[in-house]
Amino acid sequence: MAISSVGIGSGLDVERIITETVALEKEPIKTLEVKAETINSKISTYGQIKSSVDTLNSAARDLTLDSGFDAVKINSSNSSAVNATMTGLAAQGSYNVTVDKLAQSQTSASIKLGAKDTMGAAGTMRFVIGNPGKAGAELKTVNLDIASSDTLEGIVAKINGNPDLSKSVVASVITDSTGQQQLMVRSRETGLDNQFSMSMGTLVTQADVDAWNALSDTDKKATPFPVIGSFKPVDVEDGSNLSKLAVVGGITVKQAAQNAEIKLNGVEMESNTNTFKDIIPGLSISVSAKGESLLSITQDKDATQEKIQKFVDAYNAVNELLAASTKYDQESKTAGVLQGDSSTVSLQNSLRMLTQGIAGNATGKFNRLSDIGIQMQQGGALTLDAAKLQEALGDMDSVKSMFAAKPDALGNGGGIAVNFKTLTDELLAYEGTLNNKTDSLEKQLELNKAEVEKVEKRAETVEERLRKQYTALDVKMASLSSLDSYISQMVTSWNKSKG
Repeated sequence: MAISSVGIGSGLDVERIITETVALEKEPIKTLEVKAETINSKISTYGQIKSSVDTLNSAARDLTLDSGFDAVKINSSNSSAVNATMTGLAAQGSYNVTVDKLAQSQTSASIKLGAKDTMGAAGTMRFVIGNPGKAGAELKTVNLDIASSDTLEGIVAKINGNPDLSKSVVASVITDSTGQQQLMVRSRETGLDNQFSMSMGTLVTQADVDAWNALSDTDKKATPFPVIGSFKPVDVEDGSNLSKLAVVGGITVKQAAQNAEIKLNGVEMESNTNTFKDIIPGLSISVSAKGESLLSITQDKDATQEKIQKFVDAYNAVNELLAASTKYDQESKTAGVLQGDSSTVSLQNSLRMLTQGIAGNATGKFNRLSDIGIQMQQGGALTLDAAKLQEALGDMDSVKSMFAAKPDALGNGGGIAVNFKTLTDELLAYEGTLNNKTDSLEKQLELNKAEVEKVEKRAETVEERLRKQYTALDVKMASLSSLDSYISQMVTSWNKSKG
């Protein structure tokens, strides 16, 4: 008889025995899981530390650059007419700005025609774009073929659909209250360099040259030689709308292109736009109305104070994180996740030492953070005396030197921010302390995972062995049980026969 379930033959609770035995084999996994959780907590904490150190690195870097101390602020006495923005490092100073003209784009319009009127004759519409009065200016010429069946709407489509022309001008049709229409063309950009002229005519063809050749010598002398492809005015006598557009007044300039014109401390200047870029190095002046204004460029101590405050805040964030992760709480009897970690403690000490350092190569009257109102409190946090810092910023060069002084050949004497940047650069480097520590923890996590797999494998082996053993036991016990039953039957039968 086959055994269908382990334990039937022996009468033992084999499943419970196997389950409890396997559970005992897996008991080390609980310890390994707790260890893995601790390692993951350390990895997460080091990730936070790295992020905070990176923020501190950025704040320190800002205080090693000229831009950290050379910020200026701009004030306009008439902001409705003149404003300015920084484009670089602008020198301090005051400038009188008088706005005489604002830049404007050109607008030209045609005479009025009926909404469905066609040109009635074929020809060429020529655009010449650029400033003909400017020495060395390159003029762009674009010719449009006009069909006799074209309406003003059709001409608009040709102008706006021409890839060369549409970069410079935009056309539209305007309609008055009576339904009559005008072609309106305006330059896309302001200024004299973007002005344009429009004219109607035809292009000289081979037929024109042949007709000239057929003239008498006398007529040839009176008639200019026709150059193929050259432009000649349209015949204004044909009565077509095209000829009407060709005559004086057919298309007129309604608003002339104009440059913006200002006087900067009495010096006349022009611009195609209402913005004058870098006429003062590092400064862009924009004008929006005629008038006068005094532009003042002064040192921006508040901007520098903000950068210093950002540095203090970034340091305090790192210090607080390091302190929390390494402390032991007596009340709760719990240790920080990195409590006793030598790398973290060393990092904390290194950062605190830098705050107490001296910028030996500083050339001004300040060489330590306390000189400008930054003090370390119990626990390592920094505080900033805003009033003392503002007073110190009155000597911006000294503050700058204290933070940004260059170290000597041996790396000594550098400014406070320079030293912080050097340390945090090393910490954040690809093979720096923070990455190496994280890599080490990742390896520990991998080893822990491997140990768990070993325990799991060992438990599986034990379970497999036990099932084989108990299966064999069941078979043996079942066989003995059958033998016992047979013997009992034989004894019973024998006793009956004797009776």
